[in-house]
Amino acid sequence: MSKRRRVLSDTEREDWTLFTTKIEPLKRPRTKPAPEEDDTPAPKPRAKSAPPAQAPKAPPKIVEKAAPPLVPLDRREKQRVARGKIEIEGRLDLHGHTQDEAHGALKRFLSHSANGGKKMVLVITGKSGVLRRQVPLWLALPEFRALVIAADPAGVRHGGEGALYVRLRRAR
Repeated sequence: MSKRRRVLSDTEREDWTLFTTKIEPLKRPRTKPAPEEDDTPAPKPRAKSAPPAQAPKAPPKIVEKAAPPLVPLDRREKQRVARGKIEIEGRLDLHGHTQDEAHGALKRFLSHSANGGKKMVLVITGKSGVLRRQVPLWLALPEFRALVIAADPAGVRHGGEGALYVRLRRAR
C-alpha cells in the first residue's frame, strides 16, 4: 500500500477553503477566573479575633461497597450452558406478568435461588414485549447486582432471545 497522499483538485481545494473559513473555535470555560486589576486599595487587615467555634465532627460515614457491574457470560460458559454441560438449576417464566408483578417475582426468585446455592438460572421473558426489554435493565440495578454476576440471552435450545441465562453470586 502506498503512503503517498492524494492531491486535491482545484474544486476540492476551493470547497475545503470555503468550508474551513466558516469554522469558529470552541469557547472553552476558564478553570479560574483571571484576576482583574483594580485601582481600589486593598482592604486593611482586621485585628485577629478568637477562632470560630468548630462544630463537632460527624462520625465517618460507612460506605457500602457497591456490587460490581453486570457482565455478559463469557463465550465458553454460554456454550456449555446451551449444550447442557452446565446445568440450569432454576427457571422463572414471566409470561403474563405485569411489570410490577414480574419485578417482584424476579427479585424473590433470584434471592431464593442465590440463598439456595444455585449458580445458573433461566429467566424466560418472551420474545417480544416490554419484559424482554426491561428484565436486562432491572438486572443491572444495584438491588439485583448484589445477586447477579452475569446475564446473557439464552441459546436457541432454551428459548433464544426470549430468555436469559443468569449467573448468580454465592450467598454470603
